[in-house]
Amino acid sequence: MSPAPSSGPPQPRQGPPPPRQEVPAELLARVPKLLDAMRSVGSGLHLHSTLNRICETAADLADARYAAIGVVSEDGEGLADFVQYGVDEATARRIGRLPDGRKGLLGALIRDPRPVRLTDLTGDPRSCGFPEHHPPMHGFLGVPIRVQGEIFGNLYLTDKRGGEPFNDYDLAMVRVLATEAGIAIGNARLYEAAQQRERWIDGSVAVTTALLSGGDTDEALQTVAEQARRLSGAAAGIVLLPADGGGLEIAAVAPQRPTEALGSVIPADNGVVAELLAGRPVFVDDAATDPRLDAGPVRAYGPIMLLPLVSDGRVLGSLVMPRAPGERPFTRAERTLADQFASQAALALMMAEAQRDRERLAVYEDRDRIARDLHDLVIQRLFATGMMLESAQRRAVVPEVREGVDRAVDELDVTIQEIRSAIFALRQPTEAPAGLRTRVLREITMAAVPLGFTPSHRFVGPVDSAVGDLTGKNLIAALREALSNAFRHARATRIDVRVDATVTLPDGRPGVRLTVADDGVGIPEGGRRSGLDNLERRAESLGGASRLGPGIGADGGGTTVLWEAPY
Repeated sequence: MSPAPSSGPPQPRQGPPPPRQEVPAELLARVPKLLDAMRSVGSGLHLHSTLNRICETAADLADARYAAIGVVSEDGEGLADFVQYGVDEATARRIGRLPDGRKGLLGALIRDPRPVRLTDLTGDPRSCGFPEHHPPMHGFLGVPIRVQGEIFGNLYLTDKRGGEPFNDYDLAMVRVLATEAGIAIGNARLYEAAQQRERWIDGSVAVTTALLSGGDTDEALQTVAEQARRLSGAAAGIVLLPADGGGLEIAAVAPQRPTEALGSVIPADNGVVAELLAGRPVFVDDAATDPRLDAGPVRAYGPIMLLPLVSDGRVLGSLVMPRAPGERPFTRAERTLADQFASQAALALMMAEAQRDRERLAVYEDRDRIARDLHDLVIQRLFATGMMLESAQRRAVVPEVREGVDRAVDELDVTIQEIRSAIFALRQPTEAPAGLRTRVLREITMAAVPLGFTPSHRFVGPVDSAVGDLTGKNLIAALREALSNAFRHARATRIDVRVDATVTLPDGRPGVRLTVADDGVGIPEGGRRSGLDNLERRAESLGGASRLGPGIGADGGGTTVLWEAPY
């Protein structure tokens, strides 16, 4: 049989295979080291520790003495962070300020992120020299690090051990490592962003809980300030509320160091107040040089976020988060998270205000009911009793009985007048402007409804004329907190309030002292002290003090709150 015809064109004859390219022995020897380096770089999730590990791994891989990573700032004009390896802490302290990447070779690599290899960087025209105390460096290798296609920064290596220049194999290995570093940095950034969002959410929950728990308003605002400072990494958290005469008043402050800023007012003509009251956020890179801030309590800081507290189109105040001078500005992510936090805090403030309005309305209704009952029932019965006593007096024969009945009738008349005064006070509008004495009486009257009795009171000295507005406002807040604690925690049956405007403070200044003493159960060991801490902060911000003492119960039972401040 003849062979079957071929179904396709004839196949060309295969030639000999191309010669195999030999992989250099030096490169092969480095592959295990490169694999270990890649595994080490990808083993962490925290960004800064990841950057430190990349520097150390790159230096080991290329046998370099020094390594660093310059993190490009958001505006692409310099470095936001600089992590280094090989320079000991003592030398770093002597060098001082880290490079900002706005000039020199590092700046050139930011503007043109391509690999650079130099035998001697001091001879490169882009180099601008080293600061004092900086160790000498010559050989240089720079490779960009990209995260999800965008430039994150540059990896720098200097001074190969043995004095040799960096070669092609060093460059190849470091480029592979930079690619792996970009992936590790991307994962670390996603992880830290998720952690950061979780912390801000937890802070928002804490603020909402504090504002809606029905506690003291000042204590809730203090919680907002403390959470804002903690979450933003700022030097302070400040809550501003609209002031009576215009501008914004510092209603709560949570500083890292003691301050007397509480109660200070940023005037309406300040450059940022109009922006905040219009509902627009303000971001400042350096408070000391920004002309909008003028002189004020935030002038001593560096970067600042000033965020309006807006809910349902209404500006309730502002939240301020300043950092210390010289610290880095807030990033876009931090600004976004802080803005969301401010919105949540504003909503909680609005809800808390509505809740307080309902409670205040209930108190007013109670006061009106009590006033009606006193007028329609108690006074009428006392009046009828007086009429009966007068009738009995006319029929009495014994002179001593007549005199006793006459005194009883007089006492009834005085009692009726006192009740009528109380009715008048209960029906007075609480929003009317009043002196410190009247405001103290108003707080005592308001506290009488939940307490079930009226605390006694005494005024000493020129309370209305001597005590200034700021001290008076803080004294009223301290009185409100003390009465609230006596009602909610002390289970007191007697409370004595004394306002003395004739005291001399330890530093020799004249001042006012508020004393609120009760016969309750006292403060339990390990009990909640946030309200008492708030009293101390208020007094200290004015140059005064607050302390506790034994109460007026049997054997010194109960608690006495002493709060004092200069006029």
